[in-house]
Amino acid sequence: MDDLIIIENIGATVVLRFNRPQIKNPLSIAVLEKLDRVFTALESERNVEKVIFTGTGDAFASGASLKEIAETPAEKAREFALRGQTLMQKIYQSNKLTVAAIDGFCMGGALDLAVSCRTRIASLRSIFAHPGANLGIMTGWSGTQILPRLIGEAKALEMFLTAQRVGAEEALRVGLITAISANPLADALQIEKPNALLSV
Repeated sequence: MDDLIIIENIGATVVLRFNRPQIKNPLSIAVLEKLDRVFTALESERNVEKVIFTGTGDAFASGASLKEIAETPAEKAREFALRGQTLMQKIYQSNKLTVAAIDGFCMGGALDLAVSCRTRIASLRSIFAHPGANLGIMTGWSGTQILPRLIGEAKALEMFLTAQRVGAEEALRVGLITAISANPLADALQIEKPNALLSV
């Protein structure tokens, strides 16, 4: 379980790589808990200026584990949601430069994480969606608050209520991502000025 997230230190940058490509890198409880511990520790590291979130395989990440959602009793639902909300708010309010380097699927809770970052760089093959409408659920990890600020209320509601998939070119057009890149991680590593690509 220690390899759920691969941590790479590159100078003043830390890359956090989700590492369950065979199942689209879900943000399970175990992943969220490790990510929270790691990111909280990085916040106090003065020599860390930038944190990059990225994935493996053909996915940045997917959302919460549907199995875990199904197994969560009603009295624990609020706690389940707050776990994700708390982490996304830490990322959103961070004093670090946070970057989502997206190559592939970015769905549900992973999209919440991406929009919590200051900037998002995506490959042309990347696909974004909040599929909850097709599953009878709605994201509870702050995306409903942050996404409309990025792309406007009308487009955000369209994504939430129709589970529409958005390709990289459309995502760039509406402001969901900052740039399209052949190598999102390489370009994310090149960003130096924390406010240069501030997009939230």
